[in-house]
Amino acid sequence: MTQHPDSDMAREAARFVVERRVRFEDCDPAGIVFFPNYLRMLNSVVEDWLESLGYPWTELVSVRRMGTPTAQLDTRFLAPSVFGETLRWQLSIEKLGNSSLVLKHLASGEDKPRLSARQVIVATSLDNHKSIAWPDDVRNAIARFMENRDA
Repeated sequence: MTQHPDSDMAREAARFVVERRVRFEDCDPAGIVFFPNYLRMLNSVVEDWLESLGYPWTELVSVRRMGTPTAQLDTRFLAPSVFGETLRWQLSIEKLGNSSLVLKHLASGEDKPRLSARQVIVATSLDNHKSIAWPDDVRNAIARFMENRDA
């Protein structure tokens, strides 16, 4: 597998790994993933990660009235992906702030990395749409994840 600068970070940090199959609906007429669909996949990885911590979005949004909007997203598209292949997504944490969280993403196909991204999400109140401190239980779950190098 071709090395990518972000792959070193992914090995050193605790990471959440999930696979996503490229579906027909993900592709454009050229037969490759249409770039906004990578972002849908990335978002689903974050949603799965939060659920793995014990905090599914359905609970955060519907019950606790907490949002996690993306404030910044820096993305590099490294190589095309095609219908039918499986992408391996890795999520790791760069920094946990008072109300922000910096996530690193790396999506790889069988032969090489396809996308890398740095995403900043912010904890917000869905009642007034202002940033809030991460609730203690969610912050603690994120901190435990960061300490787990074998995640």
